[in-house]
Formats: sequence, structure tokens, C-alpha cells
Amino acid sequence: MNRTAPPGRSASRRCAEIQPFVVMDVLARAHALEAAGRRVIHMEIGEPDFAAPAPVARAAVRALRAGQTAYTATLGLPALREAIAGHYETSIGMRVSPARIAVTAGASAGLLLVLALYVDPGDEILVPDPGYPGYRHLVRVFEGRARALKVSPATNFQPTVEMVRAAWGPRTRGLLLGSPSNPTGTIIAQAEIGDIARFIAARGGVLIVDETYQGLVYGGRPESAAGLPGEVAVVNSFSKYFCMTGWRLGWVVLPQSRGDARMREFEKLAQHLFICAPTVAQHAALACFAPGTLRILERRRREFQRRRDFLVPALERAGLEIPARPSGAFYLYARCPTDGRRFALELLEKAGVAATPGIDFGAHGTRRFVRFAYARAMADLQEAARRLARYCGQIRPRSGGPA
Repeated sequence: MNRTAPPGRSASRRCAEIQPFVVMDVLARAHALEAAGRRVIHMEIGEPDFAAPAPVARAAVRALRAGQTAYTATLGLPALREAIAGHYETSIGMRVSPARIAVTAGASAGLLLVLALYVDPGDEILVPDPGYPGYRHLVRVFEGRARALKVSPATNFQPTVEMVRAAWGPRTRGLLLGSPSNPTGTIIAQAEIGDIARFIAARGGVLIVDETYQGLVYGGRPESAAGLPGEVAVVNSFSKYFCMTGWRLGWVVLPQSRGDARMREFEKLAQHLFICAPTVAQHAALACFAPGTLRILERRRREFQRRRDFLVPALERAGLEIPARPSGAFYLYARCPTDGRRFALELLEKAGVAATPGIDFGAHGTRRFVRFAYARAMADLQEAARRLARYCGQIRPRSGGPA
């Protein structure tokens, strides 16, 4: 008997609703140009050009040679949790109990676990637009609904308590924001986020703050939301300031109130989703907090600041606008004279400079923006500025159109 095979089932609806990065088109074309012999200056990817500090690499080698490769406790090595707590005290002046800290497989895993902890189907989470696109997509993974808060240069591309109050509805569960922000590099004022935390706490909601770029702050001391009142969860990473992107290591600080219960719930989720963070990376990360390593990292932070201070006026001379000066991270979010996607693709083709179209970061006013990452050596940035100036000089006569 001939039987007709049933049609294959399609992927889930959530998968269909998660959008790819437009920047991947830029990256694929950049690789094709490089394969053809062109030199491309990559300013599209948000990754430090520095490798992990040598003391960290040596600690990883020691861990491997000692056979320290088995699973750790799900919440991480106790010594690493204590070291992270100590770092809050020395770098920020804030006491955070190690019992509130969970080590995760990168900030991405931390965000997944925090959203799994708080989001039920149909819950609404407020997210800044423009903002890191992973926020809205990860909310969707847990059958929640990401609702955009339209941020702009008028508020330093950060939400205000008035925005949160106006957007809060019967299904709103909380707010997820980044500070310093990707793509803008801006930082929310501590007084503002304090007001937001108190507003959300009064409504029984949750405030989730992504502090992945916390160590990369210029002109002031790093700050954290970890001490704010109410249900506040903070996500951080070893990827950016500590230059350990591929090591896949981060951490979460859970709320002060109901801490033991929240940590147990978080731990259950982490046991099933990840078991634990990479063991060798955890042992290596213990070296991050040694005085010699921190001196290396601070020199690198100052170098990022030097690059920012060079690139902001260079882009402005080329005819781009930086409507909100970044105080952290390593990004410049620039308004360009034409459609941002077209600008990015033509800049790559004609000038060999790769940038990220603004539409990757949301829908509110992003069409005329591009993001440049200054995680490149100064010589590359100087060459990129020359190429950009030439390209913008060529397109200026035909620029225009609605902003």
C-alpha cells in the first residue's frame, strides 16, 4: 500500500516572528569584498578588539592542566560569586551579597533566565526603541509582548518615569533597559532610574537592567541598579569590559527582597536550561579581579575613551550628526544624510567601511541612523574617518528627504 507522507511541520510561530539582523547582510558582503582582495574596516560588530588579558588566559591554562573541567554548581563557583561581590564594593562602592549573584553563560543566558523567571504568556514588557533588539525577541520567546518606549535625543535615548507611567497598562509586567545603552552608548541618570524603580515597585512589577557595558564608562564612576528598591534584576557580562566575548560568561544580581526564594527559582531554571556556566571560563575569570588585571583593563577603557573623543568630531566633520554624546560602551549612533540601510551598504561598497543600519535597533526614528563601533585600533579609525569623509562629500549634493 502506498502511503503519502505527512507534510513536515513548520517551525514555531515565535521563530517566524523573530527578525534577523540587517547587519548580517552587511557582514556577509564585507566578507565577500575581503575575499576579493578589498580591505574593509569593520565598525559593525560590537566586540572589543582586545583579547582577554594575559593573566586571565594563564588562569585558564592552569585550570585545564589541573583538570578543572567538570560541572560547577549551577549558580557558579563560590569564589567567583564572592569576587564579583567584592568588585561591586571596590569599583562602585556598593555592597552586594554573593548570595544574590548567579554566574551565567554570558549576559544573553542571564537575560533568558531572568525573563523565564518573570514573564508569563501575554505579559507586557516595556523596552526602549531604539534599543538592543535581543530584548524584544527574548521577551517573545517566553510568549510575552515587548512594547516599545519611544526614546529620543531629548531624553538621551533613555526612558523616563513619565514614559513608563504613560505606557503602563493592565498587562504590563515590567521594564527592560540597557545602561550604558546599545546602540547609543548613553547612560540613564541614577535619579531617573531610581524614580522608575519606585514607580514599578509600587505596582508589583519588575525592573530588569542590562549593565553589560557597565565597566566602560567615561567621565564618571560606574553605577548600578543593584541597590534600587523593589523587584530589580541586574544582568552583567565578562564580554565587554573584561574582553572575554567568546568565553561566554556573565552574571545576574537578583533582588534584595525575597532574595532566597528568587534565587531558588532562578537556580531551578538554570539547572534545566544551562546546568552551569563554562567551568574553565569561571576559573579564568577569577583572575579578572586581580590588581594587575584591573590595571590592564583600565588602560583599555581609557583607550576606548580616546577613540570616542577622536571619532565624534571626525564623524561630525564628515556631515553626520551625533545627537546624544555617548558616555559609555563603544558605539556612536549617528544620523546620516540618507536612508541608513542604503547608507551602510553604499559606505561598504564605495569606501570599505562596515557599519550597522539603525533599523536593526527598532522602528522609532531609526531609518536615518547608523551605528559605528569604535572597537578598532586608532589607525583603523583614522583611516575609516578619511574614507567616510570622502564618501559623505560625494553623496552630500543628493542627500535630503524626510528625517
